[in-house]
Amino acid sequence: MTQQVVTGEELKQTALGLELSEEQCRLLAGACERRTVTNGEILFEEGKSSDTLFVIISGRFAVSRETGRGFSDTLSLLEAGQLAGESGFLDGSPHSATLRAVGDAQVVTLDRAHLESLLVDHPILVYKVMRSIVHSIREIIRRMNRQHSELLSYINPSIGRF
Repeated sequence: MTQQVVTGEELKQTALGLELSEEQCRLLAGACERRTVTNGEILFEEGKSSDTLFVIISGRFAVSRETGRGFSDTLSLLEAGQLAGESGFLDGSPHSATLRAVGDAQVVTLDRAHLESLLVDHPILVYKVMRSIVHSIREIIRRMNRQHSELLSYINPSIGRF
């Protein structure tokens, strides 16, 4: 992975920057790093811990989990604007999946310590970043609940519309 400068305009176009002003995006960009990830490269691995939040600027990432049968299943694809690594960023818990680049991609990284360094002088900025992370996690839960319901309906048609 190679590192480059992050701009506030890039952050504004992502889930992290939706609630932020241009000035707040610029301040946050100063605490971030931008990386190029090549096709097939692993951004992070299931079971490993990290205190880094990833924001996809361009490209896509396959989200996969080990099946225990010698291969992994792709659960979803993350695209530009989405966040990854939210839980580990919040509490240091191990990643629940592996993220692998599908084609070349650009990500912005934000380490927990860098965000915390903004807390005293820019508490509203930190609050809005945390809101964005919670919103992202809620969207994941909604998607998983919908998929679970669809799977149950597929398995047992008498309980659903399929």
